[in-house]
Amino acid sequence: MADLQRFKNRAQAGRLLAKRLARYACRDGAHAPGAIVLALPRGGVPVAYAAATALGLELDLLLVRKLGLPYQPEFAIGAVGSGGVQVLQPGVPGLMGVTQEQVDAISARELVELERRARLYRGGRPEPALAQRQVIIVDDGIATGSTMEAAVKVARQRQAARVIVAVPVAPPDTLERLAPEVDELACLLSPLRFRAVSQWYDAFDQTSDDEVQDLLATAWNKQADRPFDKQANGKDKP
Repeated sequence: MADLQRFKNRAQAGRLLAKRLARYACRDGAHAPGAIVLALPRGGVPVAYAAATALGLELDLLLVRKLGLPYQPEFAIGAVGSGGVQVLQPGVPGLMGVTQEQVDAISARELVELERRARLYRGGRPEPALAQRQVIIVDDGIATGSTMEAAVKVARQRQAARVIVAVPVAPPDTLERLAPEVDELACLLSPLRFRAVSQWYDAFDQTSDDEVQDLLATAWNKQADRPFDKQANGKDKP
């Protein structure tokens, strides 16, 4: 992949990530102990679906939400995740005049959206057990890293044995800051001139709720009868 310049789309990026993560692949019913791929919705789901399919691993979700600057919501000042996890960028509150009251209001709003997505995407399906499992967290890219940091904290809070972050693209400084927080970091592109994740994809349409639901339904139907998935979740244990 030395000559890789950019990705055609999220699906191709996921297939390429699977090659980097080949040691976790399921082969003849055997796979890395308890390995599971967790997607960060929405854009991370097509990437994670392609990677999990190629690796033969269980796919599920890890829900986190970015906290955007009040007057520029695309600029991340932090993130929140399930279980009360919150990550803030250095200097927040205070950075660019953001107050604690604004942080609290933005967090409350994003937690409502997080709960909405949990109901929409999961329905009545329980969250997967992560304790003592190798958790591979996948997104379509990382910019500031706040959302991924929150995701890692959620996985640690749920007692994952190892946390592996796998993304197609991220800037070097973000990777450097994130690396000490995880057990393994897999990134295919780390460009110095990084403005946004979207610039490294030919096609980067917004992933819809319907697409997320369709991919999850397909994955969950395929993996419903896999013996190793049942073992990973403790269903076949005596």
